[in-house]
Amino acid sequence: MPTGQPSLTGLPTPPLPRLALTILPVVLVAVLGNLATIPNIPTWYAGLAKPSFTPPNWVFGPAWAILYALMAYALWRILSLPREEPGRAGAIAAFFVQLAINALWSWAFFAGHSPLAGLVVILALIVAIVITIYRFKPLDSVAALLLVPYLAWVVFATALNLAVWELN
Repeated sequence: MPTGQPSLTGLPTPPLPRLALTILPVVLVAVLGNLATIPNIPTWYAGLAKPSFTPPNWVFGPAWAILYALMAYALWRILSLPREEPGRAGAIAAFFVQLAINALWSWAFFAGHSPLAGLVVILALIVAIVITIYRFKPLDSVAALLLVPYLAWVVFATALNLAVWELN
């Protein structure tokens, strides 16, 4: 490589792979979550006692669509950093760990018909989101802030999950 040219490791992830790395995993998690959730809403979930602060079912789809878009954009920003950026690899790893835990919750709660298992998973998810925000912040404070609504929603979902477990 000629002198003065950045190495490939010094460049950000190229735009097309970056787009695939941000959108495809998030869409996959959304689809997997829907596969576990949607069939159980009119059956098992409808029969559960729920707290008074439970939003109508139609709220969850738009809320998650917005949160998933924010998550994907946050990851896009991190992937836009040079590959050699200290902390970048750990931040990306933390993002994908929390994303996997996110997917697991729907299967534990809805497919597994277990509010207790859902509660265990969602508590781990909160920890993973906090770690991801912590890892994103020194790299890109906007990317970190983009995950704050997600954290807030998951904390609210934890309260719902806890109440459903207590009521049932």
